[in-house]
Amino acid sequence: MKMNVINKELAVKNIRINEISTSSVFLIGDTKVITCSSVSDTPSESPAGAPEVPLPPETRSR
Repeated sequence: MKMNVINKELAVKNIRINEISTSSVFLIGDTKVITCSSVSDTPSESPAGAPEVPLPPETRSR
């Protein structure tokens, strides 16, 4: 598959992230290569996975 992308101006004023998972990628802008890797020292008999943990409530500065 060939893909032609023409980038225009990008302006980000505000970002709100309420939750994240154990494996997350958040990008703004351009990238040529994304390489995923993982290292774990947990024994194979241990349960894999963890519950999602919400971020603390947003506080507004005045």
